[in-house]
Amino acid sequence: MRLVPSSLALLTSISLITTPCLARRKWNDTGRGTIAFEESWGTPEIVGPLGGASPEALVQIRADIIDVHNQRLKKMDANGIDFMILSCVTPCIQGISSPSLAASTAKSLNNELASQISNNTLRFGALAALSMHDPVEAAQELNRTVKELGFLGALVNDYQQAGANNDTLIFYDTPQFDPFWKMVTDLDVPVYFHPRVNIPIILNLSYSHAPFLIGASQEFQATLSTHVLGLCTNGVFDRFPTLKVIVGHMGERVPSDLFRIDSRLDAQRSIGLPMKQTVRSYWHTNLYSTTSGDFDTSLLLYHKSQIGLDRIMFSVDYPFDTMEDASGWVNSLGGGKGGNGGKGGGNALTPEELLALKRKTAIKVFKLNN
Repeated sequence: MRLVPSSLALLTSISLITTPCLARRKWNDTGRGTIAFEESWGTPEIVGPLGGASPEALVQIRADIIDVHNQRLKKMDANGIDFMILSCVTPCIQGISSPSLAASTAKSLNNELASQISNNTLRFGALAALSMHDPVEAAQELNRTVKELGFLGALVNDYQQAGANNDTLIFYDTPQFDPFWKMVTDLDVPVYFHPRVNIPIILNLSYSHAPFLIGASQEFQATLSTHVLGLCTNGVFDRFPTLKVIVGHMGERVPSDLFRIDSRLDAQRSIGLPMKQTVRSYWHTNLYSTTSGDFDTSLLLYHKSQIGLDRIMFSVDYPFDTMEDASGWVNSLGGGKGGNGGKGGGNALTPEELLALKRKTAIKVFKLNN
């Protein structure tokens, strides 16, 4: 994404008359509907080039990203989504290399999102956009959005690009970022790790031979799973044992390969691997996954056997995936006596399991009833 300077100047000059506080909200708790929280929002200035679909489809996707209270809300009503937590469309602030511009844009976007949903906090919540150039500054903005705006956590779009040539990558798995993770745990909120399109030098080196693998088919999972595994191997969860990190798209394939990952990492303990536990163990204590954009019953059941259903939550990935597909799939899981199921679902989950997937775990993670 490249932001037009004049548009950025407009965005960062936004001055709100009030800064609405969304804390202690009443939310639309029907007792049966879903909660969704990998759902993109953005202003016209921040929505960068989109790809992977027809020009007509991309026009509609852009309109759906910007919209909050019209088509989005109608689709929520039609598909039984009780509550939606919005976050800035990828790459958002992670695509801004200037530290000062990234910080000011993050603050403006957070204020704008709070303003946009302030008249319907019954149906909408928010995750903060953060500049990750400076971990202390990121911690302060997270603290502000949670305590003053009532946000429910943060979403980061993978690494923060930086540098004069936009070719420096900042990851959040080193001790330098401990002040940020301490704030996250002090506030007891989750951070969602979401994919982003890579900077051009990586795209050219890795995908010029196979450009159709750019995006959700391969690139997103390959890049983000490395960042998530960096949190594990560099000991972030050992230093912050109560930290909650959410990973979309059924865990970006990591829960599908835990045996091989842990067996190969175990061999490196004698040469200084900082990680004290195992990647599998962190999926039981710190990591959560969502079903966003990955509506496959057989995969859900396999991950249930690997990390437990209590670590998996429903989400859509709207508007890149549809609420109709997501809701139709999750409701097809049945809630009968359980058993196996293919993509059709059937009675794949018990009633208690289905309710946990659709809402109960999310209520706990985001403390919606606190």
